[in-house]
Amino acid sequence: MLRLNSAGAWTNLQHVRMVNIFSDEVRREPYAIYEQMRTQAPALHVPPPFDGWLIFDYEGVKRALNDHEAFSSAVPAPPNWFIFTDPPEHSKLRALISRAFTLRMLVDMEPLIRDLSRDLLDRAIAREEMDFVQDFAVPLAIQVIATMIGIPAQDWAQFKRWSDGILKLSYSRNGGAEAEEAGCEFRCVTTEMTPYLEKMIHERRAAPRNDLLTRLIEAEVDGERLSFHEILGFFQLLVVGGQDTTSALISNAIVCFLDHPDQLALLRRSPELMSSAIEEVLRYRSPFQWVMRTPRREIEMHGKTIGAGKLVLPMIGSANRDPKIFKDADRFDITRIPNPHIAFGHGIHSCIGAALARMEARIALTDFLARVKRFECASNEAWEPRKALHVHGPSRLPIRLS
Repeated sequence: MLRLNSAGAWTNLQHVRMVNIFSDEVRREPYAIYEQMRTQAPALHVPPPFDGWLIFDYEGVKRALNDHEAFSSAVPAPPNWFIFTDPPEHSKLRALISRAFTLRMLVDMEPLIRDLSRDLLDRAIAREEMDFVQDFAVPLAIQVIATMIGIPAQDWAQFKRWSDGILKLSYSRNGGAEAEEAGCEFRCVTTEMTPYLEKMIHERRAAPRNDLLTRLIEAEVDGERLSFHEILGFFQLLVVGGQDTTSALISNAIVCFLDHPDQLALLRRSPELMSSAIEEVLRYRSPFQWVMRTPRREIEMHGKTIGAGKLVLPMIGSANRDPKIFKDADRFDITRIPNPHIAFGHGIHSCIGAALARMEARIALTDFLARVKRFECASNEAWEPRKALHVHGPSRLPIRLS
């Protein structure tokens, strides 16, 4: 049986084999381990200092995401991030935020996303070589979410630095010096963001604008509005989720196309498959590989008893490759129907920005494939995974264009 030791490595007690789950190699391609876990230990206890559980199968992961009566979203995380709250608090906060995060807002953003995509590609195509992640996917996602919030262009670099700092919170599960450093950096980022956001809110109250921050300030449900603490929490979530998840999705699509040229050729012949292709990228290389939950009571799962209050990681990346749900689960197929992946979560905690991420991916990939008739890897080295441990995708992806 495979277990995780205190150094963060899988130990095969029968074959005396060690696999570091946080190594670049495993984070780049975790799927063989996922397959083994779904068969041998779909609910796996990880001993101290982690002292928690990993769930690998689709039905188990979906239950942990969806059954808020059994699994709480209150986990070791920033207390003012609404995704880590339970009903009725979560219901109230999501309703307020949804008043600001509207379909009309997404429609209004589409021309801006097209302009940003075109400008970034203009610069990259002129060089005939680009780092797809750093030159296109990351700046596009950052500029979209920053503009949506109302952050001026001169502050985009600071916005990116905040995002990098917040993403390091994923290392807090390791314990020791890494966890302490991640916590310290998050506190420093929060200290910087607080007066910045206070100033922006003061300006919006004096002169409202057509941006997300103004709508968050004005949102009201049953006479209640978001407090500054709650707006700050959502602001931090947008810094991370609005940037890293979307850029990972767009970058992972290119990884998939490079690995599966037959599917890229099919998409070029049938561009109407773009939406289906994006859904398959979300399933095949899910941007978020895991989330966190804690059982409210003892939970029986796969013959194991998960204690109340124990940390549980539903492994979304594994669930979306479960052959019990997906035929030929390890095959990348842009025509896959149905495709009931849970890359954006499920139930009341499903990602509020899913529609925006899909729209950005559709615009960016359509633009890129229309303007770049051929591309190939510009490096023989395997791509380096993104810094946040829960996010799957390359941090750099050099490609040659023609």
